[in-house]
Amino acid sequence: MPNPDREMLARLTLPELQALVRQRVDDAMALCHSLYPDLPQPEVWFDLRGKGAGQAHFGRGGLRFNPVLLSDNRMEFVVEVVPHEVAHWLVWHLEDGPSFRPHGREWQTVMVRLFGIAPSVTHEFDTRSASPAPYIYRCDCQEHHFSARRHANARNGREYRCRRCRGRLRHCA
Repeated sequence: MPNPDREMLARLTLPELQALVRQRVDDAMALCHSLYPDLPQPEVWFDLRGKGAGQAHFGRGGLRFNPVLLSDNRMEFVVEVVPHEVAHWLVWHLEDGPSFRPHGREWQTVMVRLFGIAPSVTHEFDTRSASPAPYIYRCDCQEHHFSARRHANARNGREYRCRRCRGRLRHCA
């Protein structure tokens, strides 16, 4: 699967970009089918909301992608997120269900050996446009944006800490 260039991706409309993602899923699945011909083909939806870029949804039988993050992070999405989710799809079906860690050794092996990509568990996309979080909290090192739900949890006594400095997050009124 040769990677498209950024300029070409920047010119695509959202429907064209979604069609490209579907094609990338098909290309990745063709590679999987060359090794595992009985692997079921996943459906593809662009209905994921919030901070997640993609999700292998085994109950629905397919892969879900976040259209807002796709539009904002075109190259990374096509090159990293699509193979990431297809690797989950492959491992789930080869391992016959959830008896393994989602980002464990099996998934990492598929990412490296089949797709030639360094396995990364999380993305580093700016998610503010996909998940507006109007409540601002601070720790000792940075600003954090909370959703209404997380803000309500904090107001009801739940304590949140920064992953970087481990400082307690305080609401900025």
